[in-house]
Amino acid sequence: MSAATAVFARPLLATEHSEYDVGAERVALALAARRGEPLATVLPMIGNPEYDAVAPELAARGDAVAADRLQHLQALAATQGVRLAIQVRRGRDLYREIVDEATATQADLIIIRRRGRPGLLANLLLGEMVSKVVAHAPCSVLVNRREALYWRQRVLVAVDPAALALETVTVAARVALDSGLPLAVVCVAETGPDPGTQRALVAAVAHARSLGAAADGEVLVGKPHAQILEAARRGDADLIVLGRHGATRLSRAWIGSVAQKVVGLAECPVLVCVSPLAAQIGAT
Repeated sequence: MSAATAVFARPLLATEHSEYDVGAERVALALAARRGEPLATVLPMIGNPEYDAVAPELAARGDAVAADRLQHLQALAATQGVRLAIQVRRGRDLYREIVDEATATQADLIIIRRRGRPGLLANLLLGEMVSKVVAHAPCSVLVNRREALYWRQRVLVAVDPAALALETVTVAARVALDSGLPLAVVCVAETGPDPGTQRALVAAVAHARSLGAAADGEVLVGKPHAQILEAARRGDADLIVLGRHGATRLSRAWIGSVAQKVVGLAECPVLVCVSPLAAQIGAT
């Protein structure tokens, strides 16, 4: 697969090269190896110009840490035959450095870990930095747990019957086609099947098939995040694709959203697709 035919032409790996970034790095390097192109990488670090001027020894220590991480990361990439194009960015907010780098490089995909350190409700909630990246990203975001692997079995896309986003289905279909995998389409009705849910499913499956994907679909009943996760487990899906709804500033918080719960609990990578409107709002 060449960069010209790739689903995502300008992926960006965001990593601190910590133990929590292992899965994201593994998936990003596999994607880069398939593309046969250098992998753009951003290594964000906490930095404060005013504080650094007062305590330059701390800034120098931070630079040494960054250099060590870069050396190890480049060595890891070399074992996969991948060349990295790394940018170190320092600022007060790690998420902002990642988002700004994605904007500056016109990235169409950010590849990132799921969370930093375990804690209360760690099985449900994303780390704050990662959650903010997903909420503010100008492009789609691929979130990976520490054990993440590149998908090889089935792609699952979850569509919202109340706000059917065919752009998300398009991305899922192209990823499935690119990987030579079947595509499962699920649509969840919380209180029981209804005509609107069925229409959304039929439209999504038809759209995926029109793009050449081997797609099938089903309507599920129950709590959306639980049904999506169970469908992925039952169908051996190893990539879940969702849409990010971002039509208001309030929606950036993702509090209690289906997407946040799926991303936080999934056993496989989760691709959160961002529509152009959501990207414009999230980046402001």
